[in-house]
Amino acid sequence: MLPETPLPPHDTFSGHLGHLSAQQEEAFAVFKEGLRRASLYQPPTDTLKASHDDTTLLRFLRARSWQPSAAQKQFHDAEDWRRKHGVYSLYSSFEPEEFESAKRFYPRWTGRRDKKGLPLYVYRLASLVPIEKELNAVSAERRYQRIIALYELMTRFCFPLCTALPHPSSPTPISSTTSIIDLEGVSLGAMWRLRNHLQEASRLATANYPETLGTIAIVNSPPFFPTVWGWIKGWFDEGTRNKIHVLGKDPGQGLLGLVDAEDLPKPYGGGLDWKFEDEPMLDRDAQNLIGEMPKGPIIFENNKIQWPSVMEPKMQD
Repeated sequence: MLPETPLPPHDTFSGHLGHLSAQQEEAFAVFKEGLRRASLYQPPTDTLKASHDDTTLLRFLRARSWQPSAAQKQFHDAEDWRRKHGVYSLYSSFEPEEFESAKRFYPRWTGRRDKKGLPLYVYRLASLVPIEKELNAVSAERRYQRIIALYELMTRFCFPLCTALPHPSSPTPISSTTSIIDLEGVSLGAMWRLRNHLQEASRLATANYPETLGTIAIVNSPPFFPTVWGWIKGWFDEGTRNKIHVLGKDPGQGLLGLVDAEDLPKPYGGGLDWKFEDEPMLDRDAQNLIGEMPKGPIIFENNKIQWPSVMEPKMQD
């Protein structure tokens, strides 16, 4: 069994807007100028907003340890990937019923946030076992498209919504999650069968949605977890691996340091009556802002829910 790794105190927003050192500010300026010269980024003008917001750009720069040239390469590759898969039109054209059904196979937002305002996600792998056949009945291409769509929901709806809600570091934008990975009741055989499914999502995120994974708490880990860890640790870069913490059989002891009891689901030591199969249970601030959680592909922009355009934004000449 791997030793329990406590959840260390850290500055969640180090390297984010409003929390940049002088050296980081300099690297950010160099990065943006390199993107502009490569026609990958259009700065804002008096009449047009920037082609990409600073929050997104900083995710790539943090992922590449503040090395502008390395960050530019990853950003360029990610932009090529987005064009190849037609991400904008893919997301906006997703049929709501399929979109909602796809959520059952991937980490789900609880509708709550941690103490610093990051959205709290849960992934209970045993819940996938009864619906494995349904997962495998979908073509590999469509499964991949579903992953893309759900990451777009996270970055284009969940993060902006959580940014607009009260949080301790406001107005610093929210751009990562706190996640609970629940391994209770999942067998080694099931983990082996699901490995490709899990690997695909992990690699997609690391390459194209960098620095969206914040603290990751693995709970209810079985005795065979060291074997599983041997499979999966290569799916993540070193920075992401350092954010993964294995908690013991009483995860609430560690998780309640991150999440208030009313926002932490009961299975993990909190008081929230929520389980993995449930829809997001929005907190009072979110309810006051948007009412109920909408269905299907949506974005949150200009402090309100919107439906995305099929057309990808164009760079200005």
